[in-house]
Amino acid sequence: MANFVLQVPSIIRLRSFTVSASSSSNGAPPGGLGSSSGGGGGPVIVELPLDKIRRPLMRTRSNDASKVQQLMDSISEIGLQVPIDVLEVDGVYYGFSGCHRYEAHQRLGLPTIRCKVRRGTKETLR
Repeated sequence: MANFVLQVPSIIRLRSFTVSASSSSNGAPPGGLGSSSGGGGGPVIVELPLDKIRRPLMRTRSNDASKVQQLMDSISEIGLQVPIDVLEVDGVYYGFSGCHRYEAHQRLGLPTIRCKVRRGTKETLR
């Protein structure tokens, strides 16, 4: 069981606040990404190890070195602001976008990257 504390300045008035929890290994809500029911719970934001993300288009594309350097500077200063999009099929993660952000993380020696993970099927990859 995990505990957390949310501190909100007293000048901010919240009308509602929702917290969800899951016992699945990736933090996905029941019926979502981590379930066997195949339900469409929508994308889930998770940190994934870089070496667990397959990049099938890496060999056919080259990144703009200047853009990668700018992202490295930004990530070093304020962290990654926009997660990369990743498709999960049968427990394997495929990255098709976020090439510059991915390379910036690699060059910075960061072990993980924040990802917006969507569940797909083998047909999705075709």
